[in-house]
Amino acid sequence: MDSMDGGSAMPTGPGLSDMGLDMSNLTVASAFLAAVLDDDNLQPYDWALTGVFWYGIVIVVTLTAFVNLITWLTLKARIRAAAAKHPRPAQPSNLISSMIATTTAIVREISYPQITPTRLQRLRIPPFGSIILVLTYLGFILGLEFYDFNYPGAQYWEALGLRASWLTVAQFPLLILLAGKNNLIGLIIGISYERLQILHRWVARVMLLTASLHGAYQTYGWSQYGVLQIEISTDSCIPTGFATWILLLWLVFSATAPFRNLSYEFFVVQHVISFIGFLVAVFYHIPSNALNARIFIWLAIGFFALDRLTRLIRSAFNNSKPGRAILTELPGGVTKISVRSPRIKSWKPAQHVFLSIPRFGVGQSHPATIASVPSSHSNELVFFLRAHKGFTKRVLGGAASASTETLLSKERLAAVPVPEEQFVALVDGPYGASYSDFAAFDTTVLVAGSTGVTFTLPILLDIAYRASTQRLPLRSLVFIWMIKNTEWAVWIVHELQDAVEKLHAVGIEVEVKIYVTCDPSFTEEAEDTRKCGCDCDVRQGPCCCDTSLDDGDNDDVDDTGSRALNDAIAPVEFKSSCCGGSNPPSISDENPDLISPIPTLVPSTEKIKASSRFRTRATHPLKDRLEKCSTLHSGRPNFKALLWDVLDKSQGETGIAVCGPPALSTTIRNTVSAVSDQRGANKGTGAGGVYLHSECYYW
Repeated sequence: MDSMDGGSAMPTGPGLSDMGLDMSNLTVASAFLAAVLDDDNLQPYDWALTGVFWYGIVIVVTLTAFVNLITWLTLKARIRAAAAKHPRPAQPSNLISSMIATTTAIVREISYPQITPTRLQRLRIPPFGSIILVLTYLGFILGLEFYDFNYPGAQYWEALGLRASWLTVAQFPLLILLAGKNNLIGLIIGISYERLQILHRWVARVMLLTASLHGAYQTYGWSQYGVLQIEISTDSCIPTGFATWILLLWLVFSATAPFRNLSYEFFVVQHVISFIGFLVAVFYHIPSNALNARIFIWLAIGFFALDRLTRLIRSAFNNSKPGRAILTELPGGVTKISVRSPRIKSWKPAQHVFLSIPRFGVGQSHPATIASVPSSHSNELVFFLRAHKGFTKRVLGGAASASTETLLSKERLAAVPVPEEQFVALVDGPYGASYSDFAAFDTTVLVAGSTGVTFTLPILLDIAYRASTQRLPLRSLVFIWMIKNTEWAVWIVHELQDAVEKLHAVGIEVEVKIYVTCDPSFTEEAEDTRKCGCDCDVRQGPCCCDTSLDDGDNDDVDDTGSRALNDAIAPVEFKSSCCGGSNPPSISDENPDLISPIPTLVPSTEKIKASSRFRTRATHPLKDRLEKCSTLHSGRPNFKALLWDVLDKSQGETGIAVCGPPALSTTIRNTVSAVSDQRGANKGTGAGGVYLHSECYYW
């Protein structure tokens, strides 16, 4: 887009050449450069290409919205069929629905798998579906850049660079639409903003590529004709263009996961400031003869302002009467936060908010998944946050002196008044929860690692409540939760029992399987000291193989807002690696008033077993509650065997939700894809399809 203002007597166009010109003459060279930079004949075609770009985006968004509508109608039809007592409402009922199911199964089997490098475990490679989408987008942009390009003469490189610049600015509105928490694309296609973040980042990277091509092509062209120094010394577009490129490079680099995870608050502030600086630099860089390119910049600013205004209005309404938070300390360094908000009365299961408790951090808001549903916990917003540093550590400190009502026995609760110190809580949201209705499947499997249960628990509670008020297609539900210590089961034991009782009451089969991976009560010294189902030597300390369960999901566990894994993890196969060390002391051992929720333990019946003898602690009030609603297994589940068994019993489509660390998500993705393909799901074998929703945020 670089251009020198003013006219030139030298002819322009495809036939421009330096033949016969004395380029050592400054006047001649300057006139030649002005002719090269005169892009009046190029702009109409480049402007048309930006239209083609947006036509393509509109087509993709429309098709995605149509597919989302078909899916929504299908699930609603299943609910109606169940209400009409159709024997198998979750199965395709006609030729058209069968063809849709077969196509869907093929697409899922291609898009679900994910690869995580064994040695570079923190390198996150997107699932195949995301990779295909990103490569398609990149191919579309490069196709527009080189399509029908045959521009002879001295303006060849200039024309190529200018086309790249137009494609760069054309992507501005899309970049902002994919970034906003309240954006039009997400509203139309039914996908929440956090699942569009990967596309936002890759659009930015493609913009960096086209901006780099813009500068590289033009610089090469000027140097070919020996006018580079003249251009640098006379055109203001050079310094503004370089500043623009540097700011874009910084925006892309600083948005990478390692940088974001250093300090999420700093990342957000500098990202917004850098972006504003980037917009200003672009405005100055666009030459006076291409002002129509600024339309894209104004559109981007408009979308950004709309998102911010919507958030401001929503936040102002939610917090016009601030909520009150009660903190409860739980085992495992977790704080339960119960917020009673006078304004927020309804939300979807597993939505998240940005939570701020000024007492523990003024001006700081942190993403947290709502672990309750409107029909539970007296309409309170319930969160589980693991303490690390900063905000979450301060919150845990505040909870230590607050109520411990969930850990006290019923007798103690009746005799001792429980202090409930309340804190002002500000909430922005709720957001998210763009998944299919898990009550509309024949079988549902909910898988969580550690605090990832904040995503699967509200789905379970919602299904249980709805099942008690209406007939659902759901016949069977399996709830799988992996934790490092049995005491962590106390987080949600009451909710689990209530949900199981409601589901059993309406005839829905439900299994709650809790897998404990790091608890000294699971191992004891015997003749064989390697009896913890892995390669650990229990003489060196308790078995502690499953480091992948640290910081299970998500936004709930890190005060920086990152759901990144803090410990090294073995991807896909969950291979064991001894970490030794001593396990945190039992809360029941430290304080006799606190209970230890350890039920009778049962060894895993899957491929990976813990062969050690099990020990149980003294009988306590919660023991009976857990025994009624769940079984505990040592070690880690063999997901392939488990899912194969579940799918064998299914009489229709199965829905699977997983929330946890990247290794868990990767394992489930690859297993679901492999099992679906091997069983020939919806391909004439009689096997039902498998829907998977993986909730794994990377802020």
